Amino acid sequence: MTPAQRIGAISLFWGGFAFLADRLHKFVQIDIIGWTGDEYVRVTDFFDYVLVWNTGISYGLLGNLPVWALGVLIAAALLVLVIWWVRATHLLVKVGLMFCIGGALSNALDRVIYGAVADFFHFHWQGWSFYIFNIADMAITFGVLLLILDLVGIGRPKQAGEPV
Repeated sequence: MTPAQRIGAISLFWGGFAFLADRLHKFVQIDIIGWTGDEYVRVTDFFDYVLVWNTGISYGLLGNLPVWALGVLIAAALLVLVIWWVRATHLLVKVGLMFCIGGALSNALDRVIYGAVADFFHFHWQGWSFYIFNIADMAITFGVLLLILDLVGIGRPKQAGEPV
């Protein structure tokens, strides 16, 4: 296996992991346990475990778009990420992109199966409420964090003559 193939395989593993972890969580909560929406479990003073259906994208944005328009937007974003992944050569970039792709594909599959994205985790404090999210959203956020780390030079081999 060449180094490029190894990097690709590692990134595919993590993208698949993100996708499968989110799918398994949703399958257990919705299809096995039977949650349908608006369930609420208070875990701590600052964290609730809930089921909320998100018809938009991040933070519920664009929830008023017709389903076909949202589908086109999601497909275009996924296409851009896949093209970027194919062209990328650094491990951090490829893994970061695959976390984003795996999470985005799982959320897109929610739209096909359920008509909306299932979100579960709600952090809040006093009057402040963080948006409700799922494992796929965590994967996407982690992927973006890896891309930012690459952007600032972490994880890239040092170039000749570059200060240490």
